[in-house]
Amino acid sequence: MTRPGRPQRERIVLAHRRGTRVVHTRVEVQEQTEVGDALVRGLVRAQLGLALRLAAVVAGGMAALPLLNAASPELAAITVFGMRLNWLILAVLAYPAMYGVGRLFIRLAEQGERDFMGVVDEDGPDR
Repeated sequence: MTRPGRPQRERIVLAHRRGTRVVHTRVEVQEQTEVGDALVRGLVRAQLGLALRLAAVVAGGMAALPLLNAASPELAAITVFGMRLNWLILAVLAYPAMYGVGRLFIRLAEQGERDFMGVVDEDGPDR
């Protein structure tokens, strides 16, 4: 509040900074400029890397069972509930594990997209 006899305060800018370029990343992405293209390629590259890492985890897990059976044949001969242990692992544990990896991928991919949107939605200093 101002007093009746005092004028209202006014902001005075003596000089504007020169040479600075405000990058509006949302516009860059929408107009598919070089900057926007680089940002989108970075997002796609990050999601591809995530998918390849998780695929390697699944492939390694699936390859471990035959290697384990080859390394110790007595482990392959164990029976549980009338089924061999390796078939029981394939029937009971493999599918929930793959489901869990799929859920993990979705959660991490959405987190990457949220981070991307956070970068794109950042406002420049003029706002």
